[in-house]
Amino acid sequence: MTQDNKVAALDAEGLTLKSVSLWQVTWRRLFRRRSAMVGLGILGALILIAFAAPLLAPYDPIRSMLDVDGYPREFAKRRAAPCIHIMGDCPDEQPQHIMGLDGNVRDAFSRLLYGTRISLFIGFSTVTFAIVIGTVLGAVSGYFGGWLDNVIMRFMDVLLAFPSLLLAIAIVTVLGPGLTNALLAIGIVSIPSYARVVRSSVLSVREMDYVSATRALGGSNFDILFRRILPNALTPLIVQGTLGIASAILDAAALSFLGLGAQPPLPEWGKMLADERNQVFTAPHLVFYPGFAIMLTVLAFNLLGDGLRDALDPRLAHNT
Repeated sequence: MTQDNKVAALDAEGLTLKSVSLWQVTWRRLFRRRSAMVGLGILGALILIAFAAPLLAPYDPIRSMLDVDGYPREFAKRRAAPCIHIMGDCPDEQPQHIMGLDGNVRDAFSRLLYGTRISLFIGFSTVTFAIVIGTVLGAVSGYFGGWLDNVIMRFMDVLLAFPSLLLAIAIVTVLGPGLTNALLAIGIVSIPSYARVVRSSVLSVREMDYVSATRALGGSNFDILFRRILPNALTPLIVQGTLGIASAILDAAALSFLGLGAQPPLPEWGKMLADERNQVFTAPHLVFYPGFAIMLTVLAFNLLGDGLRDALDPRLAHNT
């Protein structure tokens, strides 16, 4: 494979030779994996729900039904069971609530929809932060080596010595509870994994012939590192980032469950679980739906990440 990431492939007739980019080949392999397509489909649906939440949600996610003008007070009950008119399980005069009402008499369905926004924002923002910092640290460490490599990697080893969730809890405890501090904590504990992945890739790519040629032609360290080495060392980082989003969403839900993440009245799935954890037998729908949403989101990213790992594996080039 050449520097510009081109591969040769025969067309349908097998007569002419054409150039196909690495990413075209990757997408072609990805679309042939059903599990990856399932994950991509679920993720696409979640993103659509996140953008369309104001249109799909029948009620304000943070407003109690007791504060809604014209809402029948006799039906505004804490932890009311789901009411779906088409199912015939409630009278027509009762306002419809697909997933019932929570302990604060808020529509659980509306809160679940808006929670999609928060969870996806948590996943993408924390991983973006961790990837940017981890990529810079790993690239500098792998390229320059020596004492700088030892200092950076030993610091990363110290962070990796602690369980990620435990370290995140410690950071949030120092900074104070809140969604912003939780995002920062999850991003910090995620940095070492990306730094090590990038460092490993840089160590292998920097010995390539085209890097030596650029260096011989007088290319600067910045040009060699960020224009020659790094673009060709990002493949494992993409897979790691996709899988890392799932871990970030789980960690954020865990912090919110412990009262250290999202604070009331934000409709975050982990916080919704925490608020109703004692009602698992009396109002199981209030625990099941946010738990299922977390599971489905994590599953989508894991399926997509596994598919990307297979699609970007050069050993599977014969499947293209």
